Amino acid sequence: MNRVTDALAHEFPNIPRTTIERLYDDSMSAMSHARVVQYLPVFAERLTRERLRAMSSDRAAPGAVPGVLFLCVHNAGRSQMAAGWTRHLAGDRIAVYSGGSGPAADLNPAAVAAMHEAGISIEDEFPKPWTDEVARGVDVIVTMGCGDECPVYPGVRVLDWELEDPAGQGVEAVRPIRDEIERRVRALLADLGVDARGSQEPGVPMGSERA
Repeated sequence: MNRVTDALAHEFPNIPRTTIERLYDDSMSAMSHARVVQYLPVFAERLTRERLRAMSSDRAAPGAVPGVLFLCVHNAGRSQMAAGWTRHLAGDRIAVYSGGSGPAADLNPAAVAAMHEAGISIEDEFPKPWTDEVARGVDVIVTMGCGDECPVYPGVRVLDWELEDPAGQGVEAVRPIRDEIERRVRALLADLGVDARGSQEPGVPMGSERA
């Protein structure tokens, strides 16, 4: 814990160390559902860093990039694919977060495979809960079936995307969900004034053509 908090305190000097320690301890508890327990400290550090990054953001500052939080129930499929598309299409021109109301133990392998087909890797991501710090620190929250569990905060725009749940489905069934998410992400980026990298038919990797 000391190594992690030392690193995070250096990275976020304006946040008290006691706050960092509290968030890391809370993140450790929040990630107790993780399937691979030996990675728990790494996941907790990454979740803490996301929370600190959101706390440090000033949405009203000149030149601030917009922030988006994608939420679903398990943070294993839909919200992970949406976050993956957003990072791929917008890069560092947008702050991207994802979370779930009841995180799964691992990512949906069909969602990982479907995104890989589109040239996007999400396999290093992990299911995590949404947190108050992140939800308050973004401009838009996009919900995907988390119902009454989804947060609502003053000044934060909320969009609800009705998308089929890919849980328990194979890659063939997940492909159209992936492509619909891409279309919606592109529309959201345009609405936020962020140009998507390239322009092509949804679901086709950059530099590829659909047969």
